[in-house]
Amino acid sequence: MNWRALENQVIDIVLRTGSFIREEAARFNRSDIEFKQGFNNLVSYVDKEAELRLVNDLDKLIPGCGFLAEEGTYSKSASGLLWIIDPLDGTTNFMHGVPPYAISIGLAEGDNLKLGVVYEITRDECFHASEGQPARCNKKTISVSGITTLNESLLATGFPYYHTEKRDAYLHIIRVFLEKTHGIRRLGSASVDLAYVACGRFEGFFEYNLNPWDVAGGAFIVQQAGGKVSDFSGGDQYLHGGEMIAAGAIHAEMTEVVKNIWHAGT
Repeated sequence: MNWRALENQVIDIVLRTGSFIREEAARFNRSDIEFKQGFNNLVSYVDKEAELRLVNDLDKLIPGCGFLAEEGTYSKSASGLLWIIDPLDGTTNFMHGVPPYAISIGLAEGDNLKLGVVYEITRDECFHASEGQPARCNKKTISVSGITTLNESLLATGFPYYHTEKRDAYLHIIRVFLEKTHGIRRLGSASVDLAYVACGRFEGFFEYNLNPWDVAGGAFIVQQAGGKVSDFSGGDQYLHGGEMIAAGAIHAEMTEVVKNIWHAGT
């Protein structure tokens, strides 16, 4: 497989779909909002149409690929490869006219990611990587931050809609990190959080109650940018396990904080 050539083809597809989303943002009306599950899990015709466009174009690149996408597209893989798609990560931001929001694409072979593209639409920044290639933003090589301690770091996180039984432990983690770092930011788009870790704007990211389409593209880009991605125990169940830590040199220190609090349940 020529991963670099495939990467460029995926970038072209994502940029076209991003142009559609940008055009719709200029005329989006709140009356177009729909609710998937609960009052804060939103969707619109823009998400759905963007997914249809992405799936249609990606399906032409490699015959037999499967699909796992946020708005319901699912098919099993005949080739061993699976496209993992979030057509509009940061839907709530988009609907309120607030940046950032992005398209996220990951390509997995079994449990191994092979390609990732995250296009942050409002800043026109396309983060991308493929097997054997460095991570790039708009085709310029990027790398994770070289900061080595939490007390010099800026972190990113998200606030889950569900699984509130773990809320106290999560708030404890946030409190500890607030005391030990330069601060925590909540942008509202996990894929963008990961892209910003990959290019060194954030030193680390942590969140739980995640879906594969939230993180597949960004996680691979972080890895190709020299970072490490794990679950809350430091293991490799981050793609389908619902929890993630992604960071550069502070990954071990972050994991120690998260693991001790999360598994203590306090």
